[in-house]
Amino acid sequence: MSFQPLSARDVRWAPVSGPGLEHLHLTATPDGVVARSVVIGERGGRAYGVSYEIRLDTLWHVERFEIVAAHGDHLTLIQDRPGRWVSTDGTERADLHGCLDIDLAGTPFTNTLPIRRLGEALAVPAELRMVYVPFDTFEPVVDAQRYTRLAPRLFRYEAVDRTFAADLPVDEDGLVTDYPTLFKRL
Repeated sequence: MSFQPLSARDVRWAPVSGPGLEHLHLTATPDGVVARSVVIGERGGRAYGVSYEIRLDTLWHVERFEIVAAHGDHLTLIQDRPGRWVSTDGTERADLHGCLDIDLAGTPFTNTLPIRRLGEALAVPAELRMVYVPFDTFEPVVDAQRYTRLAPRLFRYEAVDRTFAADLPVDEDGLVTDYPTLFKRL
């Protein structure tokens, strides 16, 4: 099963436990997809408020992302060719070499990126290097993750270090509808 072309839409998720909310707006453009979102939540007893924008090409490859905290911290990274990340001043982030996708803490949306990009190819488990960005530090690190397609609209996410796994049902656009123990779609 392949996913349908995306049309503009709004989606909301809430954490399963604790305060929080995410409001995501997706827009299809001639060049790809733009995701804009606002996330409020709490982690380790600390409240956060973050907005992010992710620009994707038509095949759901990340071209650029920017995250901004309500208190002013921000991070912008550009993928100028597959697996090569640079900052806005053109400085290469060699520590992130080989990562194609991103995983932003506090949102189930970024699980959609490898699911949409790889789709049916995930019938064979794929181990991916992700640019993981925690919302408390905005310091990106490489995180090894594995995705497997279990059914047309069901994918397994696993941390390669085996610390976490979840089966993620998705809708017709590949957006997570339920993230067991973490998020629920509203």
